[in-house]
Amino acid sequence: MNLVENIREGIRSINANLLRSILTALIVAIGIAALVGILTAIDGIESSITNSFSNLGANSFHISVKRPRGAFEGREGKVYPPITYKEAVRFEEKFDTKAQVSLSTFVTGIAEVKRLSEKTNPNVSVVGGNINYIYQEGLDIEKGRNFSDIEVKYGSNVAIVGPEITKKLFKKDEDPLNKEISVWGIRFRVIGVLSEQGAMDGGSSDKRVIIPINSARAMAAGSGLTTEINVLVDNSFSMDQAMGEASGIMRIIRHDRIGDPESFIVERSESLAQTLGEVSGYLKIGGFGIGIITLLGASIGLMNIMMVSVTERTREIGVRKALGATPSRIRQQFLIEAIVVCQMGGIAGVILGMAFGNIVTNLIGDNVSFVIPWLWIIISFILGVVVGVGSGYYPANKASKLDPIESLRFE
Repeated sequence: MNLVENIREGIRSINANLLRSILTALIVAIGIAALVGILTAIDGIESSITNSFSNLGANSFHISVKRPRGAFEGREGKVYPPITYKEAVRFEEKFDTKAQVSLSTFVTGIAEVKRLSEKTNPNVSVVGGNINYIYQEGLDIEKGRNFSDIEVKYGSNVAIVGPEITKKLFKKDEDPLNKEISVWGIRFRVIGVLSEQGAMDGGSSDKRVIIPINSARAMAAGSGLTTEINVLVDNSFSMDQAMGEASGIMRIIRHDRIGDPESFIVERSESLAQTLGEVSGYLKIGGFGIGIITLLGASIGLMNIMMVSVTERTREIGVRKALGATPSRIRQQFLIEAIVVCQMGGIAGVILGMAFGNIVTNLIGDNVSFVIPWLWIIISFILGVVVGVGSGYYPANKASKLDPIESLRFE
């Protein structure tokens, strides 16, 4: 009895007990579907979010003033002057690398915004920024437009506001665009409304008023605002080169002497993709664990079925041995049956898992392409073989050791 004949015999045995084989394969399919489905959904959601928010620090770095480290051996850390607006503008002019430079300044986090008889709570953030600020912050303008170069350059009294502010100051059916609001007694014309985002990083853009950076400087004249510089590089492979160039330019602008420590910090911004990757990594481990536990239950059920099959076919085994079948061929036959059942379940599980994962991904994300997790498909088929061999070996080994004479007498 050769290998091909063993495979045919295994398939005939499965067909003879079709319902039992289908139920056993279904247990395996559920485990594979759970494994492939969860991991497909995670991969799809991760891809969707990474594509949508790749601008949130994926290829960017941040320049800020160096903060003192506090007391050290009885001496206070050196306090460096803040980065001024003029220094930030000079950096923007001198920086040659193909990139977007965002300049911004934080005015206050306890502003009260008024319009006619309505006013907000004194918890509104007022931020000044240039035309790149909105984009690099990952904000979307639901209504209206962004600042123009002229408005930023000359400090026009225009503002882009969060949705919480419009809900508080305007009626439900009232269009806030081109209406005036008041912050610290200064009137601003609303030119844009941000999309609702909720709280992010401990704050909320929904309660934010964004004005041109020169308007913010005029608004807080004399308070010594610090200008923040964010640089978004087009190509992530040129990040180190861009950061090195930025550091050299800032040393010249800040008049840092050769040999002295820098009075600023150039650091890579925390990447949303990296954070998402860490979270999805834990989710993948959890999904893999759920699939393995389910497959473990399926392997126990498969072993039980194979033990029953050996008992039912004792006389058949005796006849095969009497006709010259070796123990290795008998063992091989039952192992093949176990593997075939597992692969039947594996194929069904992969199809169900991909369908489930992509449905979940499209329900959560927008315009997500169909995800085919080739790696997890290959792993699933390997696991099917491992489960088949692991579950079928003991019954197969038991069948191969049966005495042919006693087997022929079995009723």
